[in-house]
Amino acid sequence: MKCFLPLFAVLLSACASTPLAQAPIPSDQEVVQLMQREQLQGLALAVIDDGEIKSVRTWGWRNAGKKLPLQKDTIMYGASLTKAAFAYMLLQLVDERKLDLDAPLERLLPRPLPEYKKPFDYADLAGDERWRRITPRILLTHSSGFANFRWLEPDKKLRFHFDPGARYAYSGEGFYLLQLILEQGLGLDTKAEMQRRVFDRFGMRNTSMQWRPDFADNLADGYDENGKMEPHDERSNVRAAGSMDTSIEDQARLWAGIVRGDGLSPASRAALSKGWLPIASRHQFPPFEEGSASWPQRLAAGLGVVTFQDRSGGAGWFKGGHNDTTANMVICLDAKRRCVLMLSNDVRAERIYPELARRVLGENDMPWAWEYNFVTPPR
Repeated sequence: MKCFLPLFAVLLSACASTPLAQAPIPSDQEVVQLMQREQLQGLALAVIDDGEIKSVRTWGWRNAGKKLPLQKDTIMYGASLTKAAFAYMLLQLVDERKLDLDAPLERLLPRPLPEYKKPFDYADLAGDERWRRITPRILLTHSSGFANFRWLEPDKKLRFHFDPGARYAYSGEGFYLLQLILEQGLGLDTKAEMQRRVFDRFGMRNTSMQWRPDFADNLADGYDENGKMEPHDERSNVRAAGSMDTSIEDQARLWAGIVRGDGLSPASRAALSKGWLPIASRHQFPPFEEGSASWPQRLAAGLGVVTFQDRSGGAGWFKGGHNDTTANMVICLDAKRRCVLMLSNDVRAERIYPELARRVLGENDMPWAWEYNFVTPPR
C-alpha cells in the first residue's frame, strides 16, 4: 500500500483507456482524485447514452503488488450483476412461452421441491407447504422469504421468514431456485443458455458463468476494506446468483443491449424495470432488519433489478454486486436510456460511487441510503 499514491501520476497516463467516443464527465483527474481519497486500487467505468456505449475507461491496478494495470478487457468478478443477466435470459423464455412468471412452483417442477437434493438441497422445507406458493416472479422480486443464503442462518438450514410474496428481502437462494426451475423443470442448461442467449448475443467474449483457463493471464485480484489483497476466485460451479466473470467492456455491451431491449418483446423489456413490489425496508441489508421507511421515489422490486421514480420523468433502476473485495454498480435512467456502469476490484470504491453517478447522470433519485448503509439518508 505504501507505493499507491506516488504511482497515480503514472496510472493517469498509462492506465486510463481511450474512450470509444468523446469522453463524458467525469474527467480523468476527477476520478483519480476520488480514487486517491479512498486509496482505491482499480476502477472501471462505462457510460451508455441513448442505448449506445459512449465511453469505457479504466484506472489503477488489477494487481497492485505486481504493478499490473486494470484494462478494459481485464476479467473482473461480476458478483450479483449475474442475477440481472440471468433475469434477462429468463425473460426471453417468457417471450417464447416456455416460462410463466406466475406459475406456482408445483407446476414448474416434476417433483415436490423438498424431494430435490442436488445441486441444491430443499429437504429443509419438508412439512412447510408454503413452497407451493412460490412463482418465478416472486423469486425475481426477492420476495421468497428465504435468507440471502442458507449458510447465513444460525443452523445453516433453509426456512421461510415470511409468506412468499409478502415483502422484499434480498435472497440469492431465490436465484438458486430459479436455476433449479430452469434445469429440472425446463430441462435447460444454465451455462449454455446464458452463453447463447446473453453473452454471444452481445459479443461478450470475456464473460462466462464458469471459470475459463484463458482468464488467468488478465485477471483482477480483489482488495478489502483494509487494502488486503485476495486472489480472484476460480469459480468452477455455475450459479445464477453470482458466478459470472466478466470485463467492463463486456458489461457495457450487456447493459446497452438491455436498455435497448435487444432480444425481448417490448412488454418483457418494460416488465424488467416495472416496480412490481413496493419496498419499505430502511436498507437493502440486512434483509430482515426491523423497521420501515417511506421512499418518496417509490422504491420497488423490478425483475432482477430495483426500480425507482426519477426526477427525469421516468423509471430509474439499478443493480449492485458486492463481496468483501468487489464493488459493482449499474444505474440506468429509462427516460434518457442513459446508464453508468462502475466495476471495481476494491470494495472501498462504493464510497465514491454516489459522486461518480451524479457526475454522469446529473442530479438523480438513486436511493443510496437504502443501498449503502454508510450513506446518510436525506432529511
